[in-house]
Formats: sequence, C-alpha cells, structure tokens
Amino acid sequence: MSRMPTATEDLLADWTTLLHRRGATDDPEPYGRELLRRWSEPQRRYHTVEHLRAVLRHVDGLADHAADPDAVRLAAWFHDAVYRPDRTENEERSAALAHRALTAAGLPAALVAEVERLVLLTVTHDPAPGDRNGEVLCDADLAVLGGAPQEYAAYAAAVREEYGFVPEPDFRAGRAAVLRGILALPALYRTPAAHERLTAAARANLTAELDGLDGL
Repeated sequence: MSRMPTATEDLLADWTTLLHRRGATDDPEPYGRELLRRWSEPQRRYHTVEHLRAVLRHVDGLADHAADPDAVRLAAWFHDAVYRPDRTENEERSAALAHRALTAAGLPAALVAEVERLVLLTVTHDPAPGDRNGEVLCDADLAVLGGAPQEYAAYAAAVREEYGFVPEPDFRAGRAAVLRGILALPALYRTPAAHERLTAAARANLTAELDGLDGL
C-alpha cells in the first residue's frame, strides 16, 4: 500500500484515532484515505485538504461549546467531501456519503444520524438556537470570513478559480447573492468565542467584496 503524502499523514492518524474512539468495528484507515483522496481532487482550489485542516483546527478551538465535539469533527471530515462546483446537491451527497461510510465502519446509528444532520446544516449555516454542535461546525466552516484581509482575498480568489467555468457577469451576480445571504444571517457566528473574535472582521471582508462586485 502506498504511503500517504507527509502533509496528510497527521490527518489520517487523527481520523483513525477518532473512529476508534467512537467505536468503529471496521478498519477506519481505508475510509480516511478515500476521504483525503476526495479532498485532493483537481477541481478544488479552496475546498481542499487545507480547508479541511482549518475547519478541524477551528472545531478543536471551539470544542468546549459543542455537545459532542467528536460528532462535529466527523461532520467536518464529510461536510465538503463531495464537491463539484457545477452541481447544487453537494451537501446532500456528502451527507449520504457520511451515512454509508460511518455505518460501514460500525459507528452507532445515533452518531451517524447526527453527523448527517450537521453536514446538511452547512447548506444554510443557520443552526437553531441551542444547537451547540451545529453552532460549532458552522462557525468553524465560516471562520475564513473573519481572517485578515489578505487571507480573505486569497479565499475569494480560490473560490473564483473553482467557478472558472462561469462567465464573469454570472459569477458576480451569483457570488453577490451568496454574500448578501451570509450577511443577512441572524448572526455570522453563534459561539461566544467566534462571535467576539471574528464578527467585525468578517462583516468588513464580506462588505468589501460585495462592494467590489457591485462596483464592477
């Protein structure tokens, strides 16, 4: 069996430990390798292994807020596991993949169902009040919005590359609609730590990008 690239060996080890901790009855390593293969597909520019790594890091930083941090970690692994920019059902396919893979690995049905639910929540990033697992996953996934301006610019440019097949006027219109939808959320971040640390920067970044799109 070929070795994983050094850059992902740590992720594979974390995945294997996580599944063993939650009661996997089948060898988790092949599932982890398949997920990392998916996250490394050539059509990805932003939704890459580095995005997975960043989301997992943010989940760890917010884990004290979660009702079940491991469920959130599993959802992070699957939330963009199926990603085709030219399709609209990526989250649904990712949730279905989570169901198949985690069930085959022997994880409890209740945990599998919670992971599926969390993956589907990334369609809207709008968890219900008191949904502590959902709040952590959504905040971790959207943490990039609250980065430094140069980091946000790199993120936005990578997203544009993923949609390189879309003509510029159509992309600007679609991207502006997405940004307006995010800005219209009741709160960009729901966990106290992320809300305090990231909200101001995220609103500034989103507004600046939106102004640029509207001004072109």
